[in-house]
Amino acid sequence: MSNQTDTSTRRAAPTGDEPVGALVHRLSEQLPELVRSELRLAQAELTEKGKRAGLGVGLFSVAGLLAFLALGTTVAGAVLALDLVLPAWSAALLVAAVLLVAAGIAALVGKKEVTEATPPVPEHAIAGVRQDVATVKGGHTS
Repeated sequence: MSNQTDTSTRRAAPTGDEPVGALVHRLSEQLPELVRSELRLAQAELTEKGKRAGLGVGLFSVAGLLAFLALGTTVAGAVLALDLVLPAWSAALLVAAVLLVAAGIAALVGKKEVTEATPPVPEHAIAGVRQDVATVKGGHTS
């Protein structure tokens, strides 16, 4: 083993006979890495939640677009129905109904995605920090 590996192994396994000053010194060396790793965890968690919220917002946008198209098609169908009482209007209304159903499905899926992405806080990282603070204070972790 190299000297660096021996040093990191010694730091990871306290003997229990170390003086308080040595323990505090070791803690001050390890604390910045602990904070960095908790920040990386928080960043990864927020990135994942942001992606889910973005997907939900995108699906809401699709729902709005489809509803707008359905409204336009409904208007065209109503115009055709009043103007030419022919089978063309029934086709237009059928297309509008299909677009509205698709808009409803997109809205429901989008709402689900946004709901699952909230609250936008890094819950796992916060729990990890609380556990680390309790450990440093000598408390019990749950």
